[in-house]
Amino acid sequence: MLDPSPVLQSTLTCPLCGQIADEIMPTDACQYFYDCKGCGALLKPLPGDCCVFCSYGTVPCPPIQVDGGKGSCCG
Repeated sequence: MLDPSPVLQSTLTCPLCGQIADEIMPTDACQYFYDCKGCGALLKPLPGDCCVFCSYGTVPCPPIQVDGGKGSCCG
């Protein structure tokens, strides 16, 4: 049986400088912006993605995980 609990940690990679950071994802809100700890760039979701974790993370955001990769976490 599959575990319905979403993974809450994701590794974000900055597309500009390659900085890698392990971050805990919020479960109650989308994270639209992320300040890169390497170059200071303000990361925003790519077109079609709901948050920075879905665009630059190793794991999609919790609502997308729970929904099986369908839909959007932000409505």
